Amino acid sequence: MSDAQRRRATLIGLTAVLMWSLLGVFATGSGKVPPFLLNALCFGFSGLAAFVWLVASGKGLASLKQPPKVWLLGTVGLFGFHALYFTAIRNAPPVEANLINYLWPLLIVLFSGFLPGEKLRWHHLTGVAIGFVGAAILITRGGGLSLSGQYAFGYGAAIASALTWSSYSVLSRRVASVPTEAVTGFCLATAALSLLCHWLFEATVWPETPFQWSMVLALAAFPVGLAFFVWDHGVKRGDIQVLGASAYAAPVLSTLSLILTGFGQFSWEVLIACLLVSGGALLAAKDLFLRQR
Repeated sequence: MSDAQRRRATLIGLTAVLMWSLLGVFATGSGKVPPFLLNALCFGFSGLAAFVWLVASGKGLASLKQPPKVWLLGTVGLFGFHALYFTAIRNAPPVEANLINYLWPLLIVLFSGFLPGEKLRWHHLTGVAIGFVGAAILITRGGGLSLSGQYAFGYGAAIASALTWSSYSVLSRRVASVPTEAVTGFCLATAALSLLCHWLFEATVWPETPFQWSMVLALAAFPVGLAFFVWDHGVKRGDIQVLGASAYAAPVLSTLSLILTGFGQFSWEVLIACLLVSGGALLAAKDLFLRQR
């Protein structure tokens, strides 16, 4: 693969971070739909839309005929991450659980060092560390960070969610020959498992207004839909270390989008976090710019 193709795949993967930054706004606007039901609706809509596109485009369904290990990787990655994250925020203070969960970009960069053809350099590690500090300032703003033993189960689930998504992202490179269209099947499987969990653990609350339904559809179209397809393309064919470091932009951009839409307030912590995350991402992506030049 040429450097130009690698850069293009990296840039495509980075659009997932932009879409994930809208998760907070769309989720807030979707009302009081419980997490697993919202998951089932979003992955169901996005999976069905991708399925229809596969048929209508003439690509066929051959991409869904994958070995069991590929189905296991994709389904555990998408469903496992969300199930563990929801478990974490329900069994531990959300601030601490969210911060622990956001170890996954750092883990992606570290785990990528075990991939063939990838090398960890000082600027990767430094950039991702700076990004983590920025995310930590943002997530813990307005309140302290206090890890308590009584929330050990929730913290454990948060660690597991970070390990699940980082492992899924890195291991996807090992099955790079699997077409991105296969994510269609993973979305549908995730929707089915989420629906089962909703039936077992949650009370049903549907979106109440057309606006709330539009927010659910927006979630399905972008942060809980297209984002997973472009992320798959990026981690398989792009610079996975740059993608990992740049992922810390998601909580910063999400906070800024909440502020711009009136759901949040600006503060000095937000400004510092923006500067740290941006600087860390640029440092980690140094090779990308130097190669292009």
